[in-house]
Amino acid sequence: MSPPTLRFGLAANRLHHESYGAALFKWLEQSAAGIRELGVELYTVGRTYDAIERSGLLRGHPGLVRYPYGREGGLMKLVARVTEGRDGAAPFDGAIYLIDPVDPSSIFPEALALKRQCITHGRPFVSTLMGAIEWVEVERVCAGLAPDPALSPIFDFSRQTLAMIAHDALKDQMVQFADAHFDLLTRFANRVGTGTTSGRLNELAWSRGWPRDKPWVQAYLSGPLGGDAQIAELVLEQRCQRVIFFEDPHVARQHEADIQLLERAVRVVTDKACCVASPAVAHKWATAMAGLAAA
Repeated sequence: MSPPTLRFGLAANRLHHESYGAALFKWLEQSAAGIRELGVELYTVGRTYDAIERSGLLRGHPGLVRYPYGREGGLMKLVARVTEGRDGAAPFDGAIYLIDPVDPSSIFPEALALKRQCITHGRPFVSTLMGAIEWVEVERVCAGLAPDPALSPIFDFSRQTLAMIAHDALKDQMVQFADAHFDLLTRFANRVGTGTTSGRLNELAWSRGWPRDKPWVQAYLSGPLGGDAQIAELVLEQRCQRVIFFEDPHVARQHEADIQLLERAVRVVTDKACCVASPAVAHKWATAMAGLAAA
């Protein structure tokens, strides 16, 4: 029995599709073969669809499906489809939205709702070039396909720093995630975290035999006191390439501006950083990375 067809919503802000060499085209140059191989269906908002058609990078791919322009509700329709399916169809498996953090439309209600609903339903919300390239490879590996050797630099964790952050209701899940994938996470050159989360992760590491005179996670301030901003600076300086941020979408956060600052920093360096924002997606990513290492 063949696996179900993967179905993703797709959009890109103007910067990322308006000229040759923009992020959308760089992604397809790297990932179009994998998209075809997997038979991924991409439900694509108007201008982004038009740009892909002009580029020819997915010419003949039957899974490229046009949605309305953003001004006609295209992005709003993506939000609805990541929550539940329609007319007997399964919901989307996630959304790829290449975001320009200074584009006003990136903070429209439908853009914020798309991310929130992806987190709520445990689906990937991918907003950077690096993340989009990586997620196609995650799906390939999960499907049992051989890793693409051309992408090995993206997965060289020995040269990367990982940030691990969790809101209060999800701190236990972050510790469980780290425990389940401890060997993989230890492969990173460095790990950083905020406040209480980093303390709990260090306690976990010490309980597993990590030297007690050496923190497994370098601790920064708590989020409300500026820890998110400190890690954002590392991202902007290309000293942190990955963020695993277990966000609680159901509560108002006193430091919402700081959280958005960190997310925007990741999107500024779109080809150098990516972010995972829910436990379900993080576990799938880690499982794929373990499979990649074993291949």
